[in-house]
Amino acid sequence: MDHAELLALFDRDLRAGARPDGPDARVERTGGVVRQVASAQGWNGIVWSDLDEAGADAAIAAQIDHYTGLGLDFEWKLYGHDRPADLGPRLRAAGFTPEPAETLMIGEVAVVAHDVEPPEGVRVEPVTDPAGVDLVAHVHQDAFGADSSWLRHQLLARLSAAPDTVVAVVAMAGDRPVSAARMELVPGTPFAGLWGGGTVRGWRGRGIYRSLVAHRARAAAARGYSYLQVDASDQSRPILERLGFLPLTTTTPYQYTS
Repeated sequence: MDHAELLALFDRDLRAGARPDGPDARVERTGGVVRQVASAQGWNGIVWSDLDEAGADAAIAAQIDHYTGLGLDFEWKLYGHDRPADLGPRLRAAGFTPEPAETLMIGEVAVVAHDVEPPEGVRVEPVTDPAGVDLVAHVHQDAFGADSSWLRHQLLARLSAAPDTVVAVVAMAGDRPVSAARMELVPGTPFAGLWGGGTVRGWRGRGIYRSLVAHRARAAAARGYSYLQVDASDQSRPILERLGFLPLTTTTPYQYTS
């Protein structure tokens, strides 16, 4: 499958055909957009749009009205190939703030390296209960310097309601959690998404991130998935390319805060 075909499959299955990412979320299709509406602790935003120059501004305004009417901040997830071509400037003019762009990368499960092990003294453990979720949230907060309450809420809910759709792991150095990541499986599609992948300072550059990618690739293969999808930062992109991932386009989160 070439890049264009793979990107079209991604758009069809994960964006136009998006499914709720948690038990407290719903996906709605209206006015040329596909959006998710969840609680304030969940992810709220636009995952796909089919807009033209004539109707884009009205569609943007409608989404602002919808989410602010619910008392929710939200994100418009813009991809490099979305139309109209000036959708980004239109979002900024409407009051959205762009975060740093990332690279949409996809790896074929059969091609991505599976044989990468963690460095000596580090072990990878599955996360299946609240204690493990607390470790993941702790790593996220330390690694990214951001509040992790939403992650704790979302991961607990998913492990409880649909444990077969998520794989979460934590890398331990003795009793200390030093890295964590999760994989979200999308039933009915060939895709599994890799998320998180944060490593605390002092433990970076040792191959832990690579080992967590390989661990999740093995888990995806065992469950019959064909592709792994990642929104890669500039730091993780070269690592993922060496593991067998291909860059397809950019993705930029545009945030709207009421």
